[in-house]
Amino acid sequence: MRGKDRRPAGRARYFAVIAAAAIGLLATACGGHAQSPPSPGQAKAQASASAAAAKARAAMLAAELKITPANGSHGVDPSGGISVTATKGQVTNVTVRTSGDPVSGQLGGGGKTWHSARTLNTSQTYTVTATGTGTGGSKITTTSTFRTLSPAQTFSTEIYEGSGQTYGVGMPIMLIFSQPITNKAAVERSLELTTSKPVVGAWYWDGDEHLYFRPRDYWPAYTTVSLDGHLNGVEGAKDVYATADLTQTFEIGRSLVAVASTTTHYTQIYLNGKRIYQWPISTGRASLPTPDGTYVSVEKSNPVRMIGGGAPGSPGYYNELVNYAVRFTFSGDYYHSAPWSVIDQGSTNVSHGCVNLPPTDAQTYYDLSIPGDPITVTNSTAAGKWDDGWTEWFLPWSQYLHGSALGEAVEAGPQGSTFVSPSSLPADTATAPLQTSAAGNYFAGAPSLG
Repeated sequence: MRGKDRRPAGRARYFAVIAAAAIGLLATACGGHAQSPPSPGQAKAQASASAAAAKARAAMLAAELKITPANGSHGVDPSGGISVTATKGQVTNVTVRTSGDPVSGQLGGGGKTWHSARTLNTSQTYTVTATGTGTGGSKITTTSTFRTLSPAQTFSTEIYEGSGQTYGVGMPIMLIFSQPITNKAAVERSLELTTSKPVVGAWYWDGDEHLYFRPRDYWPAYTTVSLDGHLNGVEGAKDVYATADLTQTFEIGRSLVAVASTTTHYTQIYLNGKRIYQWPISTGRASLPTPDGTYVSVEKSNPVRMIGGGAPGSPGYYNELVNYAVRFTFSGDYYHSAPWSVIDQGSTNVSHGCVNLPPTDAQTYYDLSIPGDPITVTNSTAAGKWDDGWTEWFLPWSQYLHGSALGEAVEAGPQGSTFVSPSSLPADTATAPLQTSAAGNYFAGAPSLG
């Protein structure tokens, strides 16, 4: 007789539970609610859509921060500079990378705009990175890389003053351009002066190729002057550009002022505001009067050969070597030694137009003189002629200002210069002849200054 199976009932129930769990797992694995992994084609499409959305958003944000010139531009006019504009938010920062001159700029419009301070260089590549805030305060960064034009026509600029040289307190800064300038205001704006002492002055155009700077009054003695001509990229005339900057530093020395009267027959010599000499002189005879005017010394030589008075062999002809000669007109007027007229000096005018001095006095003045020292001739029957010498001091300040294309004055100092309205300047307290020139100083028969 077979016996009955006596395995514990609990074990049966255990296997039943395990079997049920397995069936449940099988049902879950085979059910239709599970998501299958995307195919390679579907994954690529999803990534592409995501990138397109990101690109579209970036483009939308970039449109809220606009850089001019636009990315990829070529042949850009450098005179326009760089502009950044926030159409909805604000500009927070702008950086410019280039191998040319560094570019600085300034925010404006309550942070809505930024513009470069100077013209850009010609033939140069620039990369501009601008950051700002857009819609909802989101941060925006946009970039533009462009290249400026290479001009077919160019102009260059020269300055008369030599590097490190010293000049008198009446010396004008003189610039000469290789081509006629018609866009004069743009050229003026590019010129910056830095002076070790505060100076007020103005630029003056003498024609289309000569530009002068003169202080309102004589330069302060012992002033260092630096010119920074940010000219590269300036369009001086239609399609004519500068391709280089101009920089120069020179010194203004002590104040040496000479005043000669054709009627008293004496000259006074002032050093740093104090009269140190009074010498007898003989100026031009009645037929060849020394012209009135406030000039500045141009050059000096010892000796100088002077030829004039008519054709060789005529009664007035002369051909002489003259010692200790300091020139103040281009036509040939000098302070110089004249031993032959000592008997007339202090009483009678007998020269051919020069200021005759006793030999010892002429040597003293010659040794003191440097280019740019003011020389004023008064009470003559002849008026001075514009451009016969460095005649910038013929003009009163109000008239000199009319020579500026901007019509503005320049305030210069250790931090650079700015253009200002002449009406904003403080009253001028300088007096002639030691601190400035007198009005009407070049008219014939002007009042005596000395």
